Amino acid sequence: MAESHSVKVGIIGGSGLDDPDILEGRLEKYVETPFGKPSDALVLGKIKNVDCVLLARHGRQHTVAPTNVNYRANIWALKMEGCTHILVTTACGSLREEIQPGDVVMLDQFIDRTTKREQTFYDGGTCLPGVCHIPMSDPFCSKTREVLIDVAKKLGIKCHTKGTMLTIEGPRFSSRAESHMFRLWGADVINMTTVPEVVLAKEAGICYASIAMATDYDCWKEHEEAVSVDKVLKTLKENANKATSILLTAIPQIASMDWTEALSTMKSTLQLSVMLPKH
Repeated sequence: MAESHSVKVGIIGGSGLDDPDILEGRLEKYVETPFGKPSDALVLGKIKNVDCVLLARHGRQHTVAPTNVNYRANIWALKMEGCTHILVTTACGSLREEIQPGDVVMLDQFIDRTTKREQTFYDGGTCLPGVCHIPMSDPFCSKTREVLIDVAKKLGIKCHTKGTMLTIEGPRFSSRAESHMFRLWGADVINMTTVPEVVLAKEAGICYASIAMATDYDCWKEHEEAVSVDKVLKTLKENANKATSILLTAIPQIASMDWTEALSTMKSTLQLSVMLPKH
């Protein structure tokens, strides 16, 4: 008989999108993992009677730079809490005219331009034996994405149903030449955190989807003010309620669905991806 899975949702909040007030009955929990400490305390609570765990990606005081986020500890901690799903929010720059500041993009692909980040739990030492060659043709959970897209449309929120995220190392923003190059590569939006987060969630067998919020046009667009921290934060403040509304509506919907097949498919994909050491 198929194993049944009760849904528990991890929420990783990005810059300006990590408001703990969305949870009822909040309880803070500080944890350690084999990969060190997560970015901050896990905040446990409920959204419309669904168990959720909120984690601020950059720490609640926004003290952790994108390069220094302990992505492995963050995903491991949510896995240990029993999360079947991870819904994340991220600010991003738009590389496309039609993706305007304030628009929401439901990511379906990524391009990785990071250089300093651990991308696997199977590092030959910490706790998982072997080498994991996880397939990444479809990095985001399509079933979860469909729920988010459907909810955004019903709420009347302008939403792009797919998008390729280009993740740079940061913390600097791109040069104009880089921004133009990324457009030629087919990237739609740009940020500093999607990779390795989505990769590690896939390794952990968790359904992962991202709500990306465009805040600016990076620096490729003529006659448009280039990206700055001020501009990003201003747009986020004006539009953060969109991501919150989507989460509040989507989470109970996700919890009402049967995820047995999706989760068991991910589990078997992972098992087929790990090469164990020969004894």
